[in-house]
Amino acid sequence: MFDGFVDRVDIEVEAGDGGDGAVSFHREKYVAAGGPDGGDGGKGGDIVFLVDDNLNTLVDFRYKRKFKAERGENGQGARKFGKSADDLIVRVPRGTVVIERQSGRIIADMSGSEPTVIAKGGRGGRGNAHFATPTRQIPRFAKPGFRGQHLDLRLELKLLADVGLVGFPNVGKSTLISVVSAARPKIANYHFTTLTPNLGVVKISEGNSFVMADIPGLIEGASEGVGLGHEFLRHVERCRLILHIVDVSGSEGRDPISDFEIINRELANFSEELANAPQIVAANKCDMADEAQISAFREYIEGRGIPFFAISAATTMGTAELMNFTYQRLKDLPPLKVFEPDPEPLWQEAEASGAEFSVTVEDGVYFVEADWLEDVLRMADMDDYESLQHFQLVLKSSGIIDELERRGIEEGDTVSVCGYEFDYVR
Repeated sequence: MFDGFVDRVDIEVEAGDGGDGAVSFHREKYVAAGGPDGGDGGKGGDIVFLVDDNLNTLVDFRYKRKFKAERGENGQGARKFGKSADDLIVRVPRGTVVIERQSGRIIADMSGSEPTVIAKGGRGGRGNAHFATPTRQIPRFAKPGFRGQHLDLRLELKLLADVGLVGFPNVGKSTLISVVSAARPKIANYHFTTLTPNLGVVKISEGNSFVMADIPGLIEGASEGVGLGHEFLRHVERCRLILHIVDVSGSEGRDPISDFEIINRELANFSEELANAPQIVAANKCDMADEAQISAFREYIEGRGIPFFAISAATTMGTAELMNFTYQRLKDLPPLKVFEPDPEPLWQEAEASGAEFSVTVEDGVYFVEADWLEDVLRMADMDDYESLQHFQLVLKSSGIIDELERRGIEEGDTVSVCGYEFDYVR
């Protein structure tokens, strides 16, 4: 089911640049001096992620690590706008968390079915038709398109399972999931048979079921990178309930109480949330254990206030009761965890301080130019009051407002910032 399983990759995405605005003048028979009619450039394509339930691994991203959308078409004469580029659709498995590598910011959790814009394409540049004024009737310039967003990303697949099976290798997790669901993991009597997580749907009755994940075996030190378990601990993060499988027979020469404590310590070292997640303990291989072993372990677990079940996955003894209890327990728990995206960082005022810019005045229009302002404009939403306020704060902290006032700007005058025009308001 999970052949070639890969659950963590680094990729690069680059949205399309906006097309350039056109410099053009109206040409028509019997019209001696047509005005400027250069059209705007088209918008660059976005990078859009979409969940594909036919995928269950990130292995395809090992062979293609860079995704680049097309740029918008350039504007043309006769006020023809350039065509906007198509978005680039990138398909990912459900449960993929998209993280910006440098900052660690969560951009998206691809758990739902809605397409998500990961990187925004650049807006098209304005054609020279926008820059005509009563005194400057022949503007021989236009604006280039804005750059598209360029991001270095880490994709992490975190399985969407209600219940996570944890425990030492060879305690019977794969056997249990094979007898209570349709999953058919590879099973053998040696350590680390399970090298990839296995998902199984446990059907309780018609219309009532839950998803269970067999997480590959943990060992002591897994949270610090020992063995295989640390590679897959992230898949337990979403689980609403942990089903802890322990070999109560001691068939591997280990003590079940010690096993239980070690695994819980590894979960706690990996995540405080996992340490506090609700648990059910299933004492497996009861067909190979004597009553004293089972009773001693039961007393220890129930003494900690944890539900206890004695089972034998190999013979299916007690497995139906365990699954029914698990289903009822899930009814009282919150839904599957979804990782909330972090807000896109605004261009900080401190970054603007001392940044280079130029202000020129032509025909009563104040032109502000600065490469770094393009990034500010790309992130700003001029229809949103808070975003507009932040944009104004950046202009003030950079010294642009002071320079405009030094040049004698008055309320209502036109300010052109990187090709976008605004009315100046004190």
